[in-house]
Amino acid sequence: MGGIAETARLIGAHYLTALQHRDFRTLWTASLCAGAAHWALIVARGWLVYDLEGSSIWVGVVTFAAMFPRFFISPFAGLLADRFDRKTVLAGAFGLSLAHNVVLAGLAVAGIIEVWYVVVLAVVDGSARAVMMPATGSLVPNLVPRERLLNAIALNAATIHGSRFVGPLLVAPLMGTTGVAGAFLLCTAFYAVGLVQTLRVRTASTGGVRRDRSVIANLMEGLTYLYGHPFLRPLMILVVAHCALTMSFESILPVLSVEKLQAEGGAFSYLMMSVGAGALVGVMVLGGLRSEATKGRALLWLGIFSGLTPLALAVSPSLPVALLSAVAMGASQATFMALFASIMQTIIPDGIRGRATSIHNLHIGGIMAVFNLVNGGLADLVGAPILLIAPGLAFVGVVGLSFGSLALRRLYTEGSPAPAQFAGAVRAE
Repeated sequence: MGGIAETARLIGAHYLTALQHRDFRTLWTASLCAGAAHWALIVARGWLVYDLEGSSIWVGVVTFAAMFPRFFISPFAGLLADRFDRKTVLAGAFGLSLAHNVVLAGLAVAGIIEVWYVVVLAVVDGSARAVMMPATGSLVPNLVPRERLLNAIALNAATIHGSRFVGPLLVAPLMGTTGVAGAFLLCTAFYAVGLVQTLRVRTASTGGVRRDRSVIANLMEGLTYLYGHPFLRPLMILVVAHCALTMSFESILPVLSVEKLQAEGGAFSYLMMSVGAGALVGVMVLGGLRSEATKGRALLWLGIFSGLTPLALAVSPSLPVALLSAVAMGASQATFMALFASIMQTIIPDGIRGRATSIHNLHIGGIMAVFNLVNGGLADLVGAPILLIAPGLAFVGVVGLSFGSLALRRLYTEGSPAPAQFAGAVRAE
């Protein structure tokens, strides 16, 4: 027993150091609840509309509706996170998601749910999540010392990506017994716990919005910083391609599970769970990374694997093989995105952290919303496998082309640059 306890202590000291800080631990719990609810809703809403309409296009529409608000909400959410107490902004977003889920669950329990209700409510929930993400992302670096920032970001990513496993795992049996109504009620409970935990955070954190500037000028500050930065600009472009080509697969999983794997709604849940399980393992391992020189090489290889693993899912001959492929997809994609986030957060100044983070989230959500909509429509025409194979290979090609950028070439070969290298490169006033 002593050996087991010592091993657990060593693992905790290496991979869970950020959880030693009370406020980060509290926020981490809230983020886990939000992530579990988000992914459980993707599964429950997706299967509901597929069952109602019998077409993957409606799965794409609902997924698009939940993600599209990041296009127009994210910039303002980042401004709010830099203008007001980030904990207060985050609590407001949790409250909106809780109210949305109460309505959704009520409609399902009453048996009067229709597709357009689900679409409208998905927009509401997507708007709340568009506020949650920059508020959380800008709050996290203020809750831990700088030397534990990568660990904190990795652990926070574990709540986002690992909840792909937790949420679908919990709703899968409900969808086979109580139906989607039970799944929606469970998501309501998740959001309620998340709201309580958010209110327990003690740290006050605000950015540096200039009151003598217009709203537009303040909004543009984060965008100008990211795309004016000699190192972050090519990295952002690479991440945009990653989200478009490898991560926009949710809307095609229902038709993949039915037509290729000859399974029903449970298989859709299990595929999402497997993606989440792989993501959880991947980002937890990333949390123990200490060497700056290793980060660049890790980003390169994770990018290549992110492009190749969808191919394995596309050609999987059975459900067990498909689940293993989904685990590999989740691991490579989540660690790629978490590693990028840690590099970005070590460079951007806290005064514009909310706005810069919101631009990053806009890229993720906006691009994934559009490509989920496109993929949902194309899946009925060309089939799900080709929509995994062609974009995956295209991203491998993008990674190869990224060597044309001097900044990325140095990142791959020399590792992550020190923040001081860019202290004067682009200055946020």
